[in-house]
Amino acid sequence: MSTLRNKVQLIGNVGNEPEITNLESGKKVAKFSIATNESYKDSKGEKVTNTQWHNIVAWGKIAEIVEKYVGKGKEVALEGKLTSRSYETKDGEKRYVTEVVIDEILLLGIKGEDNATE
Repeated sequence: MSTLRNKVQLIGNVGNEPEITNLESGKKVAKFSIATNESYKDSKGEKVTNTQWHNIVAWGKIAEIVEKYVGKGKEVALEGKLTSRSYETKDGEKRYVTEVVIDEILLLGIKGEDNATE
């Protein structure tokens, strides 16, 4: 159990086209969001769907796979870790962001579509 300290696994749909950045060091980073849905029946028996949005960051080879194969609406399975950071806006406001930095991605979808794993 000691290896399961900060591990996140998500399956969801990509909410936006990935934003790809090529850094001066030659490294590539991809940022995008995914939506995960949870459905249940409320006290009246009506189906309720709860959608959660997750900020995703991929580096290096994984970012290259994201750039090539991942697009808005695509279903993906991801594995990585939660990270938190803060930054200041131009107005001096401090903002906090929680992201999932992924180290594995599996493209899901209909048989016959392009799939890639890393």
